[in-house]
Amino acid sequence: SCLQLGLERFHGVCILGFNSAEWFIADIGAIFAGGFAVGIYTTNSPEACHYVADNCSANVVVVENHKQLQKILEVEHKLSHLKAIVQYGEELKEKRPNLYSWSEFMDLGKDIPDTQLHEIIKSQKPNQCCTLIYTSGTTGQPKGVMLSHDNLTWTALVAGRFLRLVDALEKQEVVISYLPLSHIAAQMIDIWLAITFGVQVFFAQPDALKGSLGDTLREVRPTAFLGVPRVWEKMEEKIKSIGAKSSTLRRKVASWAKGVGLQTNLKRMNGYSDVPVNFRLAKHLVYKKVRKAIGLDRCTRCYTGAAPITRETLEFFLSLDIPLFELYGMSESSGPHTVSLPHAFKLTSCGKEIAGCRTLIHKPDGDGNGEICFSGRHIFMGYLNMEEKTKEAIDEDGWLHSGDLGRHDKDGFLYITGRIK
Repeated sequence: SCLQLGLERFHGVCILGFNSAEWFIADIGAIFAGGFAVGIYTTNSPEACHYVADNCSANVVVVENHKQLQKILEVEHKLSHLKAIVQYGEELKEKRPNLYSWSEFMDLGKDIPDTQLHEIIKSQKPNQCCTLIYTSGTTGQPKGVMLSHDNLTWTALVAGRFLRLVDALEKQEVVISYLPLSHIAAQMIDIWLAITFGVQVFFAQPDALKGSLGDTLREVRPTAFLGVPRVWEKMEEKIKSIGAKSSTLRRKVASWAKGVGLQTNLKRMNGYSDVPVNFRLAKHLVYKKVRKAIGLDRCTRCYTGAAPITRETLEFFLSLDIPLFELYGMSESSGPHTVSLPHAFKLTSCGKEIAGCRTLIHKPDGDGNGEICFSGRHIFMGYLNMEEKTKEAIDEDGWLHSGDLGRHDKDGFLYITGRIK
């Protein structure tokens, strides 16, 4: 369908909408057809949408609804490469030239022979760009992070194995897609890890982060879940508010169980494997019930990432026998670079590098703090049309400079200690 609309090689297909099956289809379809898959944040202004679509020479823009369509129509006259707009999720309110509903868009592909598509797929090389992730642009305009086929497929396979994801032939992993797909973390987990390991993906409601995520968690009961710190903080507040309304006896039992949970898990962290009787009792009386109440009773891996999380929140969940494993990385490293794991976990550390990746602490001070630099097959190709910015990010030895300050402890665990830029 993208080919029928005239998608040219290495031109963008921008996708502007909340997570959905159509988002996935447009993303993967754009890549197969030889274009760039480009997510745009739903909160972007018309001007910000124009910048991204213009920067990637977009031929096609896929929007979710009338509200997002209006943003593109407002700047359409300034997009010289734009050939078509596709709307999913809502019926079209008006007919316009080169504006298609999702079903019309799907029908377009019927006239393109499979052989033509297969030729395009065959002609693509692992080191060619297929996806653009636009950084939020806190300083100046957003930068288009170019990720290759190899960046995405290698990272998905290696990170998935490192995170102990199980292939669908052995066990059905289940995740919830709710974080913006224009962000690398959501894209890596919801699309690429899901394809690689046959993960079942459930889509949350668009108002997930405004309150409906709790209901979705209880309904879906995921086996793995990534929450940004704000999600975990909201969950913590909810659990505390429910606890405050409990009877005195229940509050005392919960307080006792949390003390046992924290001490046992801190000992586990330091290599003790004994499970005391009082911990087993607390698990039966409290932890299992809390997990069920928040929809994490099947979840064997709870992750946090994308922003710093407080020690208080980490300890709160640890006291309920819910260790939050920190992930650390950036768009420029195709997502994850270091991860914490059940057998390699320290409070406030973001863990160790995934297999095949290396970390350098650049110019460390007396305490071992320096700029965190990355190396590996997950490192991006560069910023689209920004050669100078690319040279600033990747040095002549191939190290990606993160701009974050950090240090390693004696066991090789990485700790983020600040920002240098």
